[in-house]
Amino acid sequence: MDTQTHAKYERLIERTRSIPPTPTVVVHPCDETSLMGAVEAAGLGIITPLLVGPRRKIEAVAEKTGIDISKFRLEDVPHSHAAAARGVELIRAGDGALLMKGSLHTDELMHEVTSSATGLRTARRISHVFVMDVPTYPETLFITDAAINIFPDLDTKVDIVQNAIDLHVQIGLGMPRVAILSAVETVTTKIPSTIEAAALCKMAERGQITGGMVDGPLAFDNAIDLDAARIKNIHGEVAGRAQILVVPDLEAGNMLAKNLTFLANADAAGLVVGARVPIVLTSRADSVRARMASCAIAALYAQSRPAIAGE
Repeated sequence: MDTQTHAKYERLIERTRSIPPTPTVVVHPCDETSLMGAVEAAGLGIITPLLVGPRRKIEAVAEKTGIDISKFRLEDVPHSHAAAARGVELIRAGDGALLMKGSLHTDELMHEVTSSATGLRTARRISHVFVMDVPTYPETLFITDAAINIFPDLDTKVDIVQNAIDLHVQIGLGMPRVAILSAVETVTTKIPSTIEAAALCKMAERGQITGGMVDGPLAFDNAIDLDAARIKNIHGEVAGRAQILVVPDLEAGNMLAKNLTFLANADAAGLVVGARVPIVLTSRADSVRARMASCAIAALYAQSRPAIAGE
């Protein structure tokens, strides 16, 4: 894929050139993918990594793959669980403005992040945003939440929506058009997510959600296609032109994001928001471009993110 096809990510990465590298705690980068991702992001001036994990493992990966880590601070801990705990501790101590997942399981890292006593919680519910570069769609497309909250209730969805809006605004993409998705665009008791969508729209109208234009329920087609919206006689700023897609639950969001990735040739950068710092969640299946975009988005957000209650 050439860079013109995925120019949206290139623009986000380019924007980081105007800010200093962001201090980033990289947790357990003990395979080539995670270590290379951190070092490449450092090479582009996006982050300054602080590596946390078993020294011997990290140095062995670096030696085997020819990655130079000599200029980076390395905190030696015995295993991945200790790396997750130490990584969160370093963030709390002010040694990093970003947290980046290495080659440990997401649940292991998030267990430490969400600890009520020693984690990185705020008054806001933590949620995940896929920032997608879809070649066939003119907008940078956010999908949330497809990785953290499995069956969110209405209160959780308020935070999911607000987290995504804040991210969109603070990385310089402007006031977003937010579509609350369901299977249909009419409100019906037979599909509870349509009722929650209507409630979220009313909450936005009353100032309980701020910073974005919110509409729903919308089906996927009339959220992203103007002709589909016109056929259904759906009007407004959001229909057919959505920039943020809020899914009913994790299953729907995960399938939607992967459909776009594998059938529409999209790249999917991933970020956890709502914690004290942005958290970069990368996958071994991610392209280099998606990995760099995840770091760039997190760095841009860390530089301008508004304070969240409870920090």
